[in-house]
Amino acid sequence: MADRKCCGVSAVKLTLSILLFLVTAACVALIVVLVTRKTDTGEPPHYILTHKTYLIGVGRADCTGSAAEIPMMGYANSQQKAAGIHTRLFSRAFIVDDGNQRVLFVTADIGMISQRLRLEVLKALQEKYGDLYRQENVVMSGTHTHCGPGGYFQYTLFMITGNGYVKESTEPLVNGIVKSIDIAHRNMRPGRIYVNKGELVDSSLNRSPHSYMNNPEDERKRYEKNTDKQVVVLKFTDLDGDGIGMISWFAVHAVSMNFTNRMVSSDNMGYASYLLEQDKNFGELPGQGSFVAGFSSSNLGDVSPNTRGPHCMNTGLLCDYLNSSCPVGGTKMCKAFGPGEDMFESTRIIGHNIFMKAKELYANAVHEVTGSVQFAHQWVNMTDVTVQLNDTHTGRTCKPALGHSFAAGTTDGGGDLNFTQGAVEGDPFWDGIRDALLGPPSNQTKDCHHPKPILFSTGEMNWPLPWHPSVVDVQIITIGSVAILAIPGEMTTMAGRRLRAAVKKELEAAEKFKNAEVVIAGLSNVYTHYITTFEEYQIQRYEGASTIFGPHTFAAYLQKFTNLARAIAQDKVSELPVGPEPPFFTNLFNLMAAATYDAKPENTSFGDVLDQVNSIYRQGDVVSVTFVAGNPRHSGDIRDKTFVTVEMYDNLTDSWEVVHNDASWETRFHWLKGSNRRSNATVEWHIPSSAPSGLYRIRHFGHYKQLQGLQTIITPYEGSSDIFRVVSSFYHQ
Repeated sequence: MADRKCCGVSAVKLTLSILLFLVTAACVALIVVLVTRKTDTGEPPHYILTHKTYLIGVGRADCTGSAAEIPMMGYANSQQKAAGIHTRLFSRAFIVDDGNQRVLFVTADIGMISQRLRLEVLKALQEKYGDLYRQENVVMSGTHTHCGPGGYFQYTLFMITGNGYVKESTEPLVNGIVKSIDIAHRNMRPGRIYVNKGELVDSSLNRSPHSYMNNPEDERKRYEKNTDKQVVVLKFTDLDGDGIGMISWFAVHAVSMNFTNRMVSSDNMGYASYLLEQDKNFGELPGQGSFVAGFSSSNLGDVSPNTRGPHCMNTGLLCDYLNSSCPVGGTKMCKAFGPGEDMFESTRIIGHNIFMKAKELYANAVHEVTGSVQFAHQWVNMTDVTVQLNDTHTGRTCKPALGHSFAAGTTDGGGDLNFTQGAVEGDPFWDGIRDALLGPPSNQTKDCHHPKPILFSTGEMNWPLPWHPSVVDVQIITIGSVAILAIPGEMTTMAGRRLRAAVKKELEAAEKFKNAEVVIAGLSNVYTHYITTFEEYQIQRYEGASTIFGPHTFAAYLQKFTNLARAIAQDKVSELPVGPEPPFFTNLFNLMAAATYDAKPENTSFGDVLDQVNSIYRQGDVVSVTFVAGNPRHSGDIRDKTFVTVEMYDNLTDSWEVVHNDASWETRFHWLKGSNRRSNATVEWHIPSSAPSGLYRIRHFGHYKQLQGLQTIITPYEGSSDIFRVVSSFYHQ
């Protein structure tokens, strides 16, 4: 019996031990699965987050579209078609997750986010990630460069200036943005967020001061300047404190590169990103390295980087203050310049200023962002919003329309015809032409938009497709006490100030948003031109004439955004109506002709050098070489590729090392379309003072299209300059 009892106890102990082992093993396995498993959406590892940490992902991807023949989006100048690359365009994505909810912010080096682009990106995200990234928690913003390809819109007005809906423009944007999000998604890890802000002076100028001065005097007295000088920075680090990324907001137009430029360029905001990423990803080529620096647009509607102000090009005198025109030449002669001697130097100065301020704020950011992640989104029919103006009066928004001063352009890029800013009466000549071709605006629309004299009643023009959007996104995302307002257009300085203050007041009614920091992300989600205050609208300069939903446009946005903020503060987002879904048109037109076959001079090959380099240069010189080239459109999807490399010979490895490509600030790739289907490519290398002495060469890559029999053949080619030497001085002691 004793032995049996002993054995029985041993058996029980053994059984319990085995069970304990199995339970322990199962628990360990479960923990491993929970920590390391990935969903079919490629979800990163799951982490346990504290109240001060977030899951953070950052990503960057090339979204450069065709570098030839595509109309550029921004100046609406029919002569400004792409013909080379100054700098490449990138999409930068930032994901923040508090363990319960997630938001995604994208800033892309393009003119603006169009409704069509947003819908196509959201569709691609839904196919990859299900409902993880959707219209409610995804904000997409454009930096507002005016030197990126157009052709990614679905409304007639924008399609006319962009040669229709152009797939070779749209697909690189969609794929590049989605790729940046994929990278951010894969790289998510625990981290911390800090916020800092400061002021940047001497980098912006109000281009419509007459309109600004029409705002109430007591309101204007609350501010020292007539543009926002505020720079806000969000700093992202891992748990060790190592920086992984940054977003900066500053209100200035990306129009340092003017309408005479034909090269794809990310302009001043893109150059600021370039500088900070080169600083943090030392030794890497542009677009490479883990640190991602996004510089986002803000309430830039009336803000120019051309700090010398507008002058008459034919006399050098100041333009007329009220209508920005010149006695001889009108608005076409009135142009704003500076601070540099040419557009490249101006881009460099403004971009460097923005970079330096952001770098300083990033380095000194110590105020940690804590709290939950939230978001609120609605679709709004902006043609039919009732606005409560005061206790007894209401107003309404209007069907879209553009005023006469829209055709005058701005001091950053004036129109070609005899329109002037500040027009509050129509012109019988132009109105007659409009009525004959497009039909007159209705009396209801004219009354609604008063005092705007309507040039194009776009809300009443629907052939072949609606000329302007009616359904618009309004959206707020919050990370702790930081609120990002996704503005579907270009909001002026005072409009932005009013909106920030109103949203801040609504949020701070809740304890969790004490000391809220509210930022405006301009040109987000859908483009609806400008948003001025009611008072600015009365002056009818370009910005007021381009406020398409009428004088109460800003009041409608103020009402909608404060409603979103109130819903977030009171945890009532689920009670918000979704609103009418925007259309996704299928019958889009494309006016871009296919690129023609390439030809070359006799006894040459594609890639041959026509104009050779010199044998020796100094730092600060410009190297130039010209090649027999094909049309860059024949290179197809050019993302993550290059038309240009600058290479230095490495004596130790007996090999050539790429030191610059066509994304580098120091290079310029010019494509010149000649006669008889021939074209040349000229590559410039502006040798920086930091360039080491040594042997270099410049290479060019491309594709040409030819007809062989009945078959079209596209063939890659490459060419190289002679080897040349870079020295610090031609004189040796």
